[in-house]
Amino acid sequence: MEPQKQRKRQQTRAMVRLCIEQVLDGLPEVFTEDLWKKKCDLAYQHIYDSYFGEGRSVYTSASA
Repeated sequence: MEPQKQRKRQQTRAMVRLCIEQVLDGLPEVFTEDLWKKKCDLAYQHIYDSYFGEGRSVYTSASA
């Protein structure tokens, strides 16, 4: 992959991760920092594994 595309891909991944962290930051205070990080990791991994870009996902494949 050419460097410019790789850099854009890394930036996109970082923006997705930041968005997840911002949303999950609204979880109740009973969640410890460690549990919050695990939840962020799981949510990010689910999105990375399930969505392929350009409107494609495991969900659109299953319904087609």
